[in-house]
Amino acid sequence: MSWIKTSIGRLRVIGFWEGVSFLVLLGIAMPLKYIWGHPEAVRVVGMAHGILFLLYLWAAIQAAVEHNWNWRRTLLVLVASLLPAGPFVVEAKLLRPESAQ
Repeated sequence: MSWIKTSIGRLRVIGFWEGVSFLVLLGIAMPLKYIWGHPEAVRVVGMAHGILFLLYLWAAIQAAVEHNWNWRRTLLVLVASLLPAGPFVVEAKLLRPESAQ
C-alpha cells in the first residue's frame, strides 16, 4: 500500500472513492428513494459519501500545503469535489505523476 505514503497518493485514492460514492448517490440511491420509495439507500450511501467528501477536502488541503500549490490549483481541486465526476477529472489532469508537483 504505497499510496498511503504520499499526500498525492492518498488524494488520488480518496478522490476515486469519493467520486464513485457521489455517482452512486446520484445515479442509484436517489432514484431508489424518489422513484421507488426506498430511502434507506440514500442514508447509507449519503453517509459514506459525506465521510469521503470530508476526507477528500482534508487530503486536498494536505497535498496543497505539502506541495506548495498555488491558490488556483488548490481551488480547482477543492471545487472538483462538488461536481459528480470532478475528482476523476482532477486525477487525470492535475494529479498524474507527470503533472503533480
